[in-house]
Amino acid sequence: MFRQGDVLIVPVAEETVPPRVVDAARTPGEPRDAWGRLVLALGEVTGHAHAVAGPGRLVREPGDELGPMFLHLPEGGRVVHEEHAAIPLPKGWFRVVRQREYLPGAVRMVAD
Repeated sequence: MFRQGDVLIVPVAEETVPPRVVDAARTPGEPRDAWGRLVLALGEVTGHAHAVAGPGRLVREPGDELGPMFLHLPEGGRVVHEEHAAIPLPKGWFRVVRQREYLPGAVRMVAD
């Protein structure tokens, strides 16, 4: 497991990735930012981002805007952020989990 700020990146075996996610990974997936990075989480206050540099795809669970994201890195990559040390990732599949906080009557993503 890898953690950078409010983002947790969990390696998953390829055979456990849902087939609909594998199929979705064959399409362009989540857009890259202006620097060509896959953004895992964008800082709401600073504009900084937890992002992955390198080839790969970031795929949301189809039909679930706030659902889990899966990251496929065929050659490995690096998680970068302006305020954290870079984290090298091996090649493979990962589940990306955003930390959430509970407020009475609601759940929201943690703002970094």
